[in-house]
Amino acid sequence: MKLQTVTIDAPTPTARGHLLGTRFAAHFRASARLYDEHFAELGIAPQTVRDVTAGCVDRLADWAPGQVAEFTAIAAAADLDPVSLFAVAARTEILATVPAQGEGECSTAVLVGPGRAAETIQTWDWHGHLVPDGLLAAFESDAGLRVKMFTEFGTAAKLGVNSAGIGLHFNILRHESDRGFGGVPVHSVARRVLDEARTLDETEQIAASAAVSASTVLTVFQTTDAGSDARGFELSPAGLGVLTPGNDGWLLHTNHFLDPVLAAGDCIDPASTTAERYAHLDAARARLVGQRPVDRARLACGADGSDAVICMRADESLPRVAQWETLLTVGIDTVGIELDYFAGAPDAAASAGLATI
Repeated sequence: MKLQTVTIDAPTPTARGHLLGTRFAAHFRASARLYDEHFAELGIAPQTVRDVTAGCVDRLADWAPGQVAEFTAIAAAADLDPVSLFAVAARTEILATVPAQGEGECSTAVLVGPGRAAETIQTWDWHGHLVPDGLLAAFESDAGLRVKMFTEFGTAAKLGVNSAGIGLHFNILRHESDRGFGGVPVHSVARRVLDEARTLDETEQIAASAAVSASTVLTVFQTTDAGSDARGFELSPAGLGVLTPGNDGWLLHTNHFLDPVLAAGDCIDPASTTAERYAHLDAARARLVGQRPVDRARLACGADGSDAVICMRADESLPRVAQWETLLTVGIDTVGIELDYFAGAPDAAASAGLATI
């Protein structure tokens, strides 16, 4: 994955969308085409794609109309069918109409506590052929917050930080209540948190207000003068689960539900390494405390190095839909309002170093 960066100086959602669609027209068109092919490879009927997309857009228009305006402007500027672009925005909801297949996405570790800034690391694991390019964007939201985020071309947000000291990591989940149709896209929930939230309580209000049709967990954290705190918001059509850090300040998440009520309906693919990745992070956390982002990436791998379970490599002997790899390693600085990132697995990040936006 190559990373494209942009600083957006635009006063409205429509102006932001026009700038993005003009500058990255080829990237948005490629993303729409690749996801259309992916849905077909998974056997999702074109009518299902259209129906899920339409229902999600209708719900989003009520819940976050500015996002609809931004996406509509992107499509117009990129000369792209808006339905195709909105299908990428609702890609998790579309995928929720078929059984979970393979790994799931992402491993996250966040450390918080009194008198200390939040320390974090996340890997983003996905299908490399779907994301030849990713987007790092910096802009001012309509709520007046400076935002830096990473996302795919066509999804509202993946992870990021804002000038209120709010940071956000994102992991996919699967639940028996997932239906895909007619929900607020989970990536749009992440975007609204980055755009608007100034406290963890405000984040919870945003998460609770989103009637979703697919599942995910937002690990959200904040650093203030008194220190830092975090909560994990497990969203599903069955309800919202709220997680808090352990006594040692760590909040970990991979791709299975931790809320005991929601966990009863967990339906991640049994082939996923989510439990192994969680156990790996759990064993690594003591050595991650107080480290620079690049050292945190190295120490997160531990003695296993490139063979660590959190470093995914695509198995090219498998069909494309079953090939998973770590596309991004990132740490979020809620004091400097920065993302420390590397386009690849943490072992490679430790060797090559991380860039900062």
